[in-house]
Amino acid sequence: MPDRVRKTSMRRAAAGGNSPGSERFFSMTNIYVGNLAWGCTSDDLLQLFQNYGTVARAQVIMDRDTGRSRGFGFVEMPNAEEAKGAIEALNNQPFQGRPLTVNEAKPREPRAPRAGGYGGGGGGGGGYRGARY
Repeated sequence: MPDRVRKTSMRRAAAGGNSPGSERFFSMTNIYVGNLAWGCTSDDLLQLFQNYGTVARAQVIMDRDTGRSRGFGFVEMPNAEEAKGAIEALNNQPFQGRPLTVNEAKPREPRAPRAGGYGGGGGGGGGYRGARY
């Protein structure tokens, strides 16, 4: 293997992958925060978790139809120890009048693809058709 190729491969491996920014992906701790008050914003979540360390991102999940909070969100923290401390400190603690549910987020499970268009119905018929004989 030529030296130029070997050095590039070694740099990529040291950085944590082949794509730029991939080292960030693997080192983040994703935290689930549930039982949020309906009025809670992403900024509220950010401020709450910043008391325990560096926060890369905080997001309250919104309902796409109503634009209202769905009552849960996610926080990403780059330092695993800080994230663990935040989880331990905030789980079951009151925030905006409600006890929070805080734990490490589980990976999203794959969902079955949805059928498009008209996917239901069928069958039917039946009913009274008069005497047969």
